[in-house]
Amino acid sequence: MTGLQLRRRPPGDGSALGDLPPVLRRVYAARGIHTRSALDLRLGRLLPPAALGGLDAACELLHRALDQQWRVVVVGDFDCDGATGTAVAVRGLRLLGLRDLHYRVPNRFLHGYGLSPALVAELLPLAPRLILTVDNGVAAHAGIAAARAAGIEVLVTDHHLPGDSLPAASAMVNPNAVAPERCAHAAPACEQCSEAQRQSRALAGVGVVFYLLLALRARLRAGGAFAPGGEPDLSCLLDLVALGTVADLVPLEFNNRVLVEAGLRRIRAGQACAGVAALVEVSQRRAATLTAADLGFALAPRINAAGRLEDMGLGIECLLTDEAGRARELAERLHEINAERRDLQAAMVEQGEALVQQVLDRRGDAALPWGLVLYEPGWHAGVVGLVASRLKERLHRPVIAFAPAGEDATGELKGSARSIPGFHLRDALAAVDARHPGLILRFGGHAMAAGLSLAAADLSRFAAAFDAVVTAQLASELREPVLWTDGGLSGEEFDAELARTLRYGGPWGQAFPEPLFDDAFEVDSWRPMGEVHLRLMLRHAERKEPLEAVMFGAYDGTPPPRSVRAAYHLQLDEWNGRERLRLLLRHLEPL
Repeated sequence: MTGLQLRRRPPGDGSALGDLPPVLRRVYAARGIHTRSALDLRLGRLLPPAALGGLDAACELLHRALDQQWRVVVVGDFDCDGATGTAVAVRGLRLLGLRDLHYRVPNRFLHGYGLSPALVAELLPLAPRLILTVDNGVAAHAGIAAARAAGIEVLVTDHHLPGDSLPAASAMVNPNAVAPERCAHAAPACEQCSEAQRQSRALAGVGVVFYLLLALRARLRAGGAFAPGGEPDLSCLLDLVALGTVADLVPLEFNNRVLVEAGLRRIRAGQACAGVAALVEVSQRRAATLTAADLGFALAPRINAAGRLEDMGLGIECLLTDEAGRARELAERLHEINAERRDLQAAMVEQGEALVQQVLDRRGDAALPWGLVLYEPGWHAGVVGLVASRLKERLHRPVIAFAPAGEDATGELKGSARSIPGFHLRDALAAVDARHPGLILRFGGHAMAAGLSLAAADLSRFAAAFDAVVTAQLASELREPVLWTDGGLSGEEFDAELARTLRYGGPWGQAFPEPLFDDAFEVDSWRPMGEVHLRLMLRHAERKEPLEAVMFGAYDGTPPPRSVRAAYHLQLDEWNGRERLRLLLRHLEPL
C-alpha cells in the first residue's frame, strides 16, 4: 500500500487486569479495557432488552400472532446478516409456538433491496396476517404502505440508519431509529441504561431480532405461557447470531462480543446447527478451534455468495435444515457458488484497477478523485460491493462501484459504496441528496458501507457531486493510510502459548482489532509460495532461532529487502494435527 504509515497505539493502563500476560494487558488497555469485569463475557452479562425502543408494541403484535396463530412471513435481506437473522426469526418463533410461518428474501435483481411493493404483491397469494422484516424495513415506505393497504400488519426489525421519516409500520424495533420507551430501572438518567442504549446501536440485524425473541419470551413467561421446565431455550440460536454479527462488520462493543463469544462456544462444543457445522467442514476449518475470523472470512462469504450470484434462499435453507446430509449438500453448493464469486470478483477488480490506471495515465496521481466512482457495463450488481471494498483498501479513499440494475430496471444503475475509517458514507450520500434533490433514486446504509440507485444518465453528475462532498468533508489527517500496531515483542514473547492466548482473547473484529505487532527483522531466507505469496524465515535481534513467516499476495517477482520492518499477527499454524508458531505478515517495508 503506497504511503502506508506504521504507528503504535498509545499504551494504556492495564495494571488493573491482574495476572494476565503483559502483552495481553497491553493489548486490552489499548482497546479501552481496563477492568477484569470488561473481559467477563458470560451470557448472563448481556445488556437488558429494554435498551431497544419499540419492544412493547412489537411484543404485543407478536403475542397476538401467537395467540391467534396468524400466518406470518419473515422478509429478510440477501446478505449474511439478513440470512442468519431470517433463520433466527423462523427458528425462534417456531420454538415459541408459531406454526404457520414462512419466509421470503427479495431477489437482488428482480425486487431490489428490502420490502418493496413488488415483493408485497408476490406475497398476497399467501394471505399473511403479519410481515416481519429482518435487517431491513426502516426505509421501506412504499412496501409497507402497500402491505398495510392490503390489510397486512408489518413489524420492522432493522438496524440501519433512518431517513428523514419513518415508514408507517405497525411496530418497529430499530436501536438506530426508535428511542426506548423507558429506563429499565425507572430512572431517567440511569447510567447503566444509557450505556446499554449506546451499545444497542451497534447490534447487527440478527442481534436485533434475537433481542426481540428474548423480550417476547419474557412477556410469555410473565403471562404463564410455559409449563415448569418447558420454557424454550433460545441459546440454541447463538451460533447464527455470532455468524451474522461478525459478517456484518458491526463494532464489537462489549455486548456484541458477549453474543459472538457465546456463539463460538456453542460451535466449539459441537452444538452448532447442522448448516453451520456443514459450512465449517466445507471451509476446511476445525469447529473445536473456530474463531471470529473464521466466521468472517470462511463461513460468511459462502452464505453471502448465494445472495450475490443466485438466491439467498439456498443460504437460509442451509441454516434452517436439521438434516446433516441436506445441510452438507447445501453447504457444498454454497462453496461452489463462492468459488464462482471469487473468479468474477478477481476479473472485476482487475477491470476497476484498469479504469483507475487510465485516469492516472491521463491526468496524474493528483487527479484521482477522493470520492471515487467506477462503472463498467458488464459488471455484476451482486459483486460491486466487493470491488469497492478491495479498491478502497488499495487506494485509501471512499469508493462506489456501479453495475446495471438489471433487465427490469433498464437505464438504472445500482451502486455499492465502501469507506475508510473516519468518513461516514451514509452522511455523505445524504449531503449529495440534499444538494442535488432527485439525483439519487434510493440510498441507505451505515458509516462504512452503503448502497444506492441512480439513473444511468446521471452517473457523471453524481460522480462529480460525490467527489465534491468527499473532498470537502474528508479531514486531512484521514487521507494518509495508517496501520496501527500494538508495538513490538521481546524475543521470549514469540511463544506458542502466547499465540494461543491471543487467539482466544477476543473475539476480535470490527472496532476491536486482532493484535498486530511490529518489529525489525533480518531476512534469513525466502521463497515464493504459489505465484503471488511469500514464505520467509525472519531473524529477531533478541532470538536465536529464526521465525517462519508468510505474506499473502505480496510477491511480484522482486526479492524482499535484507532488513525489514514487519507488521504481523502471532499465530499458530495447524497442519496434519500439529501446531507451529508462525508470523502472518500484514505489511513489509525496508529498513
